[in-house]
Amino acid sequence: MLNQQDITKRIAELLLEAKAIKLSPDKPFQWSSGWLSPIYCDNRVALSYPDTRTFIKKTLAALIKKEYPDVQAVVGVATGGIAQGALVADLLELPFAYVRPEPKKHGMGNQIEGRLEKGQSVIIIEDLISTGGSSLKVVDVLREAEIEVAGMVAIFTYGFAVAENNFREKNVKLSTVSNYNALIETALEHNYIDSSQLESLSAWRVAPETWGRNQ
Repeated sequence: MLNQQDITKRIAELLLEAKAIKLSPDKPFQWSSGWLSPIYCDNRVALSYPDTRTFIKKTLAALIKKEYPDVQAVVGVATGGIAQGALVADLLELPFAYVRPEPKKHGMGNQIEGRLEKGQSVIIIEDLISTGGSSLKVVDVLREAEIEVAGMVAIFTYGFAVAENNFREKNVKLSTVSNYNALIETALEHNYIDSSQLESLSAWRVAPETWGRNQ
């Protein structure tokens, strides 16, 4: 049986194998925010690989049962958390809903899609945590609807200090099944990167907003 550290690294390995996560410290990507980044992460790619998808689903479900045993529904964050959330909700035999970035512009004008009841305790599922800004907007929507947010679980987090502060300010517990430190360690072990790139990769996580500007 894998321990928690092994699980964290195994998920990082699976994401690298699926090319859901790509590392390119020498030719960085540019995010929509304008930040330069040595990493590109799209965990939706993992859905195309049944074994990877199943391992992640079971790991998220086990985490929820351990950390949030009393939740009554699962809520996905659109769009990356919808499929993952539905898979986990099915495994846990819980109701599922998801939250749009903004209310629908026609029909009923829903922002929460699915049926949730006032006072219901829910766990939010997200695929990736960067600064936490867009993810935490879902918390605001749910709380405004008088839904009780037990916490949020995600596949992967970069571990930025700004994200930790944002979650703390909103009083939201965040749990993840893999993270940037595990990714870098795993990438080095499996030769996705070499030791000469470690310093740059570590520096990016500390100051992503300025990293690469003088390269």
